[in-house]
Amino acid sequence: MLCCTWLVASVTFFLSAPGWLLVPIRREDHDNDRKQVEGLKSKKKSATFLLNLLLFYTRMLWQGAVYISEGKGLWSIVAVIRRRTAVALASFTKYELKQEEAVVSRVAFGSCANQSAPQPIWTAISAFDPQVFIWLGDNIYADAKLPVRFIGRKRTSGPFKNTPRFWPVSAEEMQKKYMMAKSISGYSALRKTTQIIGTWDDHDYGMNDAGKELSSKDVSQQLMLDFLDEPKDSPRRKQKGVYASYTYGPIGKRIKVILLDTRYHRDAIFSNGAMLGETQWAWLERELKKGDAQLNIIASSIQVISNMSAVVRPFFHVESWSNFPAEQERLYKLIADYNVSGVIFISGDVHFCEITRFECAPVEYPLFDLTSSGLTQAVEELTNPVIASVLRFAAWFVPNTMRVYNSHCRYKSCVYGKRNFGTLEIDWDADPVMIAMSVRDIFGSRVSSVEVPLSMLQPGALKREPLKRGEVRRHCTLDADLPWTRKYLLAYSFFGLCLVMTASPCLISYMAFNKLRVRRRRGQNQKAD
Repeated sequence: MLCCTWLVASVTFFLSAPGWLLVPIRREDHDNDRKQVEGLKSKKKSATFLLNLLLFYTRMLWQGAVYISEGKGLWSIVAVIRRRTAVALASFTKYELKQEEAVVSRVAFGSCANQSAPQPIWTAISAFDPQVFIWLGDNIYADAKLPVRFIGRKRTSGPFKNTPRFWPVSAEEMQKKYMMAKSISGYSALRKTTQIIGTWDDHDYGMNDAGKELSSKDVSQQLMLDFLDEPKDSPRRKQKGVYASYTYGPIGKRIKVILLDTRYHRDAIFSNGAMLGETQWAWLERELKKGDAQLNIIASSIQVISNMSAVVRPFFHVESWSNFPAEQERLYKLIADYNVSGVIFISGDVHFCEITRFECAPVEYPLFDLTSSGLTQAVEELTNPVIASVLRFAAWFVPNTMRVYNSHCRYKSCVYGKRNFGTLEIDWDADPVMIAMSVRDIFGSRVSSVEVPLSMLQPGALKREPLKRGEVRRHCTLDADLPWTRKYLLAYSFFGLCLVMTASPCLISYMAFNKLRVRRRRGQNQKAD
C-alpha cells in the first residue's frame, strides 16, 4: 500500500507540474531507464514488482544525492525523478495488462510483411492505438524464389507449372531477415507501446505452402519466437508448434485470443488430412472447454470460412481450411459441442482483405472471418495497373457465397487488394456490447467493415431452416456446392474469351477472302458478257 501511495503521489505531482518544471529529457536517458524497468518484469507477482520498483526509486534518489554533491542543482533532480516516474508508470501499465487483467477494447492485426519493402503502414497502426497487435503469419519472407513464368522451359506458375518456384534458406539468412524486420522504425515504435503476439504462415515457416514435411521447422520456430520476444523458458519453445492462447480482461469483459499453428503438423494440401495434429487439437479443446471469455478471437494464418479455391480453379488455388474439409468441420463441431460463445476468426495469407460469414455451421450463431493481408504484400500493388484492374473486376465477377457485401465497402466487390491491416473495436459500455470488425488502408481509413452486437454471437441466437436440396443460400451454401453453371463462371468466361480472340481473326479473314472471291467472280462474269 505504501508503494502504491508513493507511486501515485509522484505521478500526480511530477506529471502535472507546470511548464517551467518540465526540464527537457534526453532520448538516451529515457531508453536507459526503460531498460531498467523492463528488467523488473521478470517477476511474476504484482507485489514483488512493486517492491522492486521501490528499490528502483531508492537507487534513483541516491543518484539525486550524487547530483547535489556534484553541484548539478535541484532542477536536474526534478528531471530525473519525473523522467523515471513516467517511464516506470508506462512500463508498469503495460506489465499489468496481463497481471491485473485490464480491459482490452482495441485489437489490431496484420500479415504478409516483406522485410525488404517499405512499411509506412505502421504509422496508421500506431495511430489506431491498439492494446494488442496480432501477427497472422508471413511476418517475414524468408524463402527464396524464382520469377513468375507461365510459359517457357521452366514454368513456375499456372496450370502447366513444372518447376518449383520457392526453396528454403539457411537459419543464418532467416535470422538476418528477422533482425531487419524488427529494426523497422515504425514497428519498433509499436513494440514500445503495444503487446505483440502472433503465429506464423508458410513464408516465415520456411517455404511457400509448406507443411509438416519441412525439415528446418524446429529451427524456424525458435527464430520466430525470438522475433516475438518470447521468454527463453516459454512453453512455446518446448512444444511442437507455435500455438498459444492469451486472456485479457475481467469476467464479463474477458477476451481470449487463440493462436493456431496451421503449418507444423499439416499434411499435404488437398489431401483432406491433418491440419493441426492431435496434440494441438487436444490443447484447443481444453482452451475452448474453459468457456470463461465473452469474446474468443481465433487466429488462423489461412482463411477459415472462405472456399474461394472452388471457383478460381484451374488458374490458381488459395490455401484455406476448405482444402481440409474434415478438419474444418471438426473445428466447427468443437465450438458447437462446448457451446463456445463470441467466436470470431481472423486470418491473413491471401494478399487482399475481405469479411466472410457462415450461418450453416453446427454453431447456432453466425461465424465471421475477418481476413487482412497484407501489410506490404497486396495483390493490386504487386502488379501493373492494367492487371490490377482486371483482378478488381474478377473479384466482383466471380461468385462468392460467404463474403459480406454492404455499404461500408470501398469497392462493390467488398474486396480490397491494397496494403491493409485489420482492427477489432469492442464497446463494452454499450447496451448491447458492440463489436466493430474493420479492415483499414495505409492511412487508417476503413475499406470494409461490419458491426455486430455481442448478443448475436451466442448459441441459439440464429434461427434458420435446414438447407433444402439444390437450394443456394447466401452465407450457407459453399462455393464448392454451387451449380456448375455458376461455380466455373470464371473458367467459362476465360476460355470463351480465348476462343473469341482466336476465332475472330480467322472469321474476319474468311469473310474478307469470301468477299474478294465474290468480286472476282462478278468481274469474270462481266468480261464474259
